[in-house]
Amino acid sequence: MPEPHTLQADAIKIGAADARTERAVAELRSTSTIRRRASALLERARRGESAWFTVNDGAMNTAALLVAELTQARYPHLKIPYHSRWRHFEAGGVDRLAQLNQALGAVSAAERARAQIDLALVSVLLDAGAGPDWSFCEAAEGERPEHSYNRSEGLGVASFHAFMSGLFSSDPAQALQADAKGLQAVTTDSLAAAFQADAATNPLVGLEGRATLLRRLGQALHDQPELFGQPARPGHLFDLLARQSKGGSDINAHDLLTVLLTGLSPIWPAQNTLDGVALGDCWRHAAAGSEEEGPSIGWVPFHKLSQWLTYSLLEPFEWAGHPVGGLDALTGLPEYRNGGLFLDAGVLQLKDPAQADRLHEAGDELIVEWRALTVALLDELAPLVREQLGLSAEQMPLACVLEGGTWAAGRVLAQQLHGGKPPLNIQSDGTVF
Repeated sequence: MPEPHTLQADAIKIGAADARTERAVAELRSTSTIRRRASALLERARRGESAWFTVNDGAMNTAALLVAELTQARYPHLKIPYHSRWRHFEAGGVDRLAQLNQALGAVSAAERARAQIDLALVSVLLDAGAGPDWSFCEAAEGERPEHSYNRSEGLGVASFHAFMSGLFSSDPAQALQADAKGLQAVTTDSLAAAFQADAATNPLVGLEGRATLLRRLGQALHDQPELFGQPARPGHLFDLLARQSKGGSDINAHDLLTVLLTGLSPIWPAQNTLDGVALGDCWRHAAAGSEEEGPSIGWVPFHKLSQWLTYSLLEPFEWAGHPVGGLDALTGLPEYRNGGLFLDAGVLQLKDPAQADRLHEAGDELIVEWRALTVALLDELAPLVREQLGLSAEQMPLACVLEGGTWAAGRVLAQQLHGGKPPLNIQSDGTVF
């Protein structure tokens, strides 16, 4: 039997290891770490040390001009909204927010915000790439004929109607909510029906993964009443953060992101973990981090869906009288439209052009590096776009540059060059892209 002092020493070692892991996980959930590691990989690529990419800085001004011109065309008065899920709810010029608010009726501002947060959060989690062959047909209403939507707009419209039908609620008397029991009851078949998905005629990429993600969300809500209240709903984040902002101070965007990363940690696939803690959208790259950064070395964090969700929750808080500050603490979103912009505009060039024809996994080093370079390049592109438009960072935060913007420009170039497909092919599991 070990001596008592040995047991005590072992306990101290375990406690120290736990503390180091806790610090490392917190570091990997910080947008400052995302930016630092993304910038380091970009500088490494500029030095010619990347195995995958070269950087043509001379193409940045051309990319900025394209983004600025598209922004001006889309928003002639330069009143640019945030890049958020609410833009997809406006697809086809339909004011679906007004439809939701009308259906909610005479509820309090807080309950209205809870419902809007429920909708936005579930919809964002369903927003990974749909694939090129899926579409959603919205039924005719009044003088508006039926209309089909695909990709992000289609997913937004489909999830809106699924929410309005009560798919995510366990209470028929309170259909316009997403609660733990309702989410845990979602099946692949029920989600397929709501999204008009059919493997043979209307295939939706990652359908089963999306349904699994919603069930995991339901369990995470149930297990954390201190964050998500009773009955457990995403919308109860409004109550949590509104309490913290009493006295007139803004809610901080990074605080909102941190709550989401902590509260939603259990829902992500378990392949990316650090000492048993799920890291979510955080991936291995041999050149990431440095020795003094401890257990987090070798990881590149992105948290794309969580940041997209944070951007998408800004407006419900603001509409309820609780503005969110510190927006530029969030990073640009490393997904295939923003990343595609830099490849298709010639800012990034593949060292091996044949990689464009291969199918990649989200964790492949080439994809991890592409996403990191995208984050760093978006930070460099934003001031160039503002200069073209004569706007300040206060007038056009990064959330508006994305909307104006980079995401739309990436889509335009993809349509011109690849028939709408991204410049790199990624196998989606319905949770990252």
